Amino acid sequence: MRQEEEIREADGLVEPGARATIDDVARIANVSTATVSRTLARPELVSEETRRRVMEVVESTGYRPNALARALRTRAAQAVIVLVPDFGNPFYTEIVRGMERRASASDYAVLMGNTESDPERERSYMRLLLDRRADGLLLLSGRLPEGCPADGPARPPIVFVSEDLPGCEVPLVRIDNPAAAEMAVRYLIDLGHRRIGHVAGPPGRILSPERHAGYRQALEAVQIPYDPALVVAADFTFKGGRAAARRLLDLPEPPTALFCANDESAMGALRAARDKGLRVPEDLSVIGFDDIQLAEISDPPLTTVRQPRAEMGAKAMDVLIRTIEGEALSGLDIVMPVELVVRGSTSSWRPR
Repeated sequence: MRQEEEIREADGLVEPGARATIDDVARIANVSTATVSRTLARPELVSEETRRRVMEVVESTGYRPNALARALRTRAAQAVIVLVPDFGNPFYTEIVRGMERRASASDYAVLMGNTESDPERERSYMRLLLDRRADGLLLLSGRLPEGCPADGPARPPIVFVSEDLPGCEVPLVRIDNPAAAEMAVRYLIDLGHRRIGHVAGPPGRILSPERHAGYRQALEAVQIPYDPALVVAADFTFKGGRAAARRLLDLPEPPTALFCANDESAMGALRAARDKGLRVPEDLSVIGFDDIQLAEISDPPLTTVRQPRAEMGAKAMDVLIRTIEGEALSGLDIVMPVELVVRGSTSSWRPR
């Protein structure tokens, strides 16, 4: 006999083989049904002892909230939309995994939208939201779909992740890009590098000027003159990073280190160095940004800034669900911590 059936029979509250209900959980845990609902939806609002007691009963009885009944009661779709500009970019994978885990815990389905930055695709997903076939929207693009109210009561539940829209009071989960970029470049400076190139992000993405600002701040902090010739914009891709790094390495006085705005660009920079017959890190140090899975297995393994992407996704989904359930969170700005992961693509520099 299964453990949960034994517990039900022992308590005399549930018929053998029957599915546990919220009333069963409430009686066994000696709390109200409202407390059970609150514990499952908003555990931070109940005491630790109550949370422990309720969750022990939930686990032992195998109770599952009836998502369909809740949807009918609230007239909610129990689904959220995640819009990603390019699902082929490995940066987004861990963020989405974190979102899906948190959504599943609250019985929300996740509808993935790979927009490829196409406004018409964005509008089609927006129509699902406005037609109440989804309850909320998570945006990783840094822009609102056309037709979405920027502010006011008509705006549906929305959360920005990683990139925001300046002047829009939408909840945001992000990192401090300027500080993270400054940390990476300061590490290169501490290694002895003074001529540091920057493979920047594409124009029009808020991440690009923010990481460029951190690059400049690091140089200014130690009075290294800023040289615009050492900055080349790419497009966050391997191909773009390779082309930008080639331009920098072809300079009459090439850099001894490169700070790249993301890891895919940095992978391109590693290839560009190999194309030039340069050794990494002996002849050129390279730092990326994001710590995607390929960073650890590149040749050499890539020094990079690690973003807690799964945690960012889970936190963003949590904020969205709280917004859907009625919390007023406009203007909420959650800044997640980062760390520098030092691997084999960087080393000390001494003039030769």
